[in-house]
Amino acid sequence: MNILIVTQYFYPETFKSTDLAFELQKRGHQVTVLTGIPNYPEGKIYEEYGYQKNRNQTIDGVEIIRSLLLPRGSGGGARLFLNYYSFAFFASLMARKLAKKKKFDAIIVHEPSPITQFYPALTVKKIQKTPIYFWVMDLWPESLEIAGGVKNKSVLNYYKRVVQGFYKESEKILITSKGFRKSILEKGDFADKIEYFPNWAEESISEGETNYPIPNLPEGFKILFAGNVGEAQDMDTIMKAALLLKSHKEIKFVIVGDGRKMPFVQDFIKEHKLQETVHTVGRFPVEAMATFFSKADLLLVSLKDDPIFNLTVPAKVQAYMSSGKPILAMLNGEGADTINEADCGFAVPASNEIKLSEVIKEASILDKRVLEKMGRNGKLYFNERFTLKSCIDNLEKILKNK
Repeated sequence: MNILIVTQYFYPETFKSTDLAFELQKRGHQVTVLTGIPNYPEGKIYEEYGYQKNRNQTIDGVEIIRSLLLPRGSGGGARLFLNYYSFAFFASLMARKLAKKKKFDAIIVHEPSPITQFYPALTVKKIQKTPIYFWVMDLWPESLEIAGGVKNKSVLNYYKRVVQGFYKESEKILITSKGFRKSILEKGDFADKIEYFPNWAEESISEGETNYPIPNLPEGFKILFAGNVGEAQDMDTIMKAALLLKSHKEIKFVIVGDGRKMPFVQDFIKEHKLQETVHTVGRFPVEAMATFFSKADLLLVSLKDDPIFNLTVPAKVQAYMSSGKPILAMLNGEGADTINEADCGFAVPASNEIKLSEVIKEASILDKRVLEKMGRNGKLYFNERFTLKSCIDNLEKILKNK
């Protein structure tokens, strides 16, 4: 098939869209990616890219077309709005030209926020009548209200109508979490369009070497958090738990990653003198994650206590499972249910620093063999459900049954 992937985020930014494109290309499909100039998460355009640099590339057979956009900067509301809509506008212009040059059999819209990534795909559909497969990783307008802090009912109702329109224009709606189904059905009769398409772990994690050069990590019982250090991840509660455990010098928190809440984390560490038990090591490429995970005793995943997040299974869960290490999940709903079903670690209620600290203390004195068995359970559960191969096999069936 000749497939167009529309996504604001793509290589060298670390998103699932990258795996998707290269895997489909490997399987013999012709893949074109319409994306933005990389600037996530720091909000600055990457050094190797720019408005006149590497706008068009071919990597491993995948044709990559990079649209103009305004970088997200420090991520304030106005700047994010301009980032989202500048991509939607300029990518739609490029989509118009692209649709007149090349015929596509399918369009896949990769949609972590923002929802506006759908517009360029819609432009191609209007010209070519090509079916759109809408890969929903964030629910709107719920995410706008909860993660974005937007409370204006007129704005939320406007985006609800936009989302309903996008769902109507979609051939299929691919959901990463079964809990998303309820929200989508509340917006219309889309039951026959919904297909479960879960996240997978990058092969560099699930099958990666554990000898990537990383900083020396502290001695002790290590709780490792990896990924976006953002608002949704509830760093406030994690830091409160670290404070409760301050006197337990053998328990160490290691934070790998960066994001909007990192200044808060660093200020909290200084203010409460947690330098001995909380360590931030910065952002590393995905290829380093297998090595980091191998050094940890527990892998921490968290989401705030909120109805929308309770429907979500963070992609981090699959990545953690694939490493064969036990998971500590501070979240509610489907994410917690998955950990419990797999028997691969501990699930505590979202936004509960007391429970989190108590479980960490209990885990730190458990027989290592108990933790190792949890890790093996997670790996087995992952191999049965969440490998890249099985997920893309499923996607190919969906595309061919249009």
